Amino acid sequence: MLGTLGAEVLETLWDAPGPLTVREVQERLNSARVEPLAYTTIMTVLARLAERDILVREMSGRAYVYQAVVADAAELAVRDVIRDHGEMAVAHFVDMYSAELGIRSRLSRLIRDEEASG
Repeated sequence: MLGTLGAEVLETLWDAPGPLTVREVQERLNSARVEPLAYTTIMTVLARLAERDILVREMSGRAYVYQAVVADAAELAVRDVIRDHGEMAVAHFVDMYSAELGIRSRLSRLIRDEEASG
């Protein structure tokens, strides 16, 4: 689960056209704040998100740049549920939504597409 600041950091990275440095994230977050966040606070949040494999961190020149690995909050939530509950979470999801024609069709199409590409 992400805290408020972690969620803000992720939103900032999702909105960016590419990877950002700690300073760039800090500047974007502080542009809408009365009380600015410290560089070390942003650095800590980014490092923790990278440790959880939510972000990738790469060296660019003399600084690290960060980029989100997950596309959005929904992907992060699904990843966390599957990590915590495994196959049973997927089975419950399919059981709960198999009666919904639109969702069932979408699941079938996704599975077919995945099998064709794999």
